[in-house]
Amino acid sequence: MAPGNDIPSATDPADILRRVGDNPAAAFDLADAALALAALDRPRVDLDHYRHHLAALANDVRTATSGDALADCVDALNATILGQHGYEGDQLTYDDLQNANLMRVIDRRKGLPVALGILYLHAARAQGWSAAGLNFPGHFLIRVDHGGERAIVDPFNGGKVCGAGDLRDLLKAMHGAEAELTPDQYGDVSDRDILLRLQNNIKLRHIQMKEAGKAALIAESMLLLAPDFNGLRREAGLLHAHAGNLQAAIAALEDFLEHETRDTPRHEIATLLQQLRQRLN
Repeated sequence: MAPGNDIPSATDPADILRRVGDNPAAAFDLADAALALAALDRPRVDLDHYRHHLAALANDVRTATSGDALADCVDALNATILGQHGYEGDQLTYDDLQNANLMRVIDRRKGLPVALGILYLHAARAQGWSAAGLNFPGHFLIRVDHGGERAIVDPFNGGKVCGAGDLRDLLKAMHGAEAELTPDQYGDVSDRDILLRLQNNIKLRHIQMKEAGKAALIAESMLLLAPDFNGLRREAGLLHAHAGNLQAAIAALEDFLEHETRDTPRHEIATLLQQLRQRLN
């Protein structure tokens, strides 16, 4: 079990994720869980190679840290992850699905903001530094706290340390000139929510590519992490139905009904289930 983690280690990727989902209040190894998600799509690939790389990242950051100030910590993260190991945000092929699979991110040394953020969080926490993902809309950022100071870092854009003006400009560039910063956008997100955000990127891209069946499988992978998010069962069922996977759709929607207590969605899904069962006959 990794230092600071409450969830025992496991070897099967689905079991790793299921343990996270079954223990929502327990700490777990964020990067290892992200590798487990990647392994669902690449089941024949050995995780140990990638785990060794994550350990090397952490050790190299330790070696690169030249002082105990917050600036020294951020400099060491950037020098190691971006400089020594050559990671970068994939500006040219941002929507490539490989950018959200941590195995492929490690192979290619490029990825989405949230994938690179996971590497930063892993390396920072391995030093004992306090680091968290932030609830910034549309672009994943991290915060590092050390020695009574804090910095908001953008791993996708060269590890830039962002001030309030930078965040305001980023928000307006993404959401329009009328968008304004609010306190909740500086708030922490849980590690489980970081993984859900990672998977949601993949799910949305499959939907955009009209690959409903693949999107349904991603929704089901998210359910391993968050079995209390019953809406994912409904979404998986609807996506399976759209893809023509009627038995999988019926199973997912029946599971939704077992967990749903509200009358209106229960009635809607019960009606849909009746239609799907008739199509099977």
